[in-house]
Amino acid sequence: MSHRSTNNDKPRIYVADLAAYNAGRLHGAWIDATLSPDEINEEIQKILKSSPEPDAEEYAIHDYEGFGGLHLSENPDIDSISQVANLIQEHGPLFAAVVEHFGGTQYLDDAVQAMEESYQGEYDEISDWAEQFAKDTGASMDNYENYIDWERVANDAEMGGDIFTVEFDGKVHVFWSH
Repeated sequence: MSHRSTNNDKPRIYVADLAAYNAGRLHGAWIDATLSPDEINEEIQKILKSSPEPDAEEYAIHDYEGFGGLHLSENPDIDSISQVANLIQEHGPLFAAVVEHFGGTQYLDDAVQAMEESYQGEYDEISDWAEQFAKDTGASMDNYENYIDWERVANDAEMGGDIFTVEFDGKVHVFWSH
């Protein structure tokens, strides 16, 4: 299975007819993964009904786009595919990296909670987050700001379990841990 993605891709899957594939023929189609599970299943049935092989019943997802760094199997749950595709459309491609951080589509609820309740923003370096957080919380650093090792402060916050980070698109994205 190949995996291609750009930041502007709308999530979609390439569904292959396995009867044709096993007979050495390519037969399949790209399907918009943001459709409802029922609509995706209808599209899959159209592919199978138009198969060049008789009695085509099985399919596999042989390619996908627009899912960022998230890896899909050949036989994922269609409900999960639709749900994650729609959440990527809603939250942007960073969401796919957050789902991957949590361990895959079985942890969608955790990824949604992180995006909606815990996201602290995008930074060039984790030290930028630490410095901004200190300023936002009113810490007085008038005479000491140049002496503080912000990278160490941020790393301590991450290692201590207060935050977690996701690197995406050349930036560090910071989230509060629950």
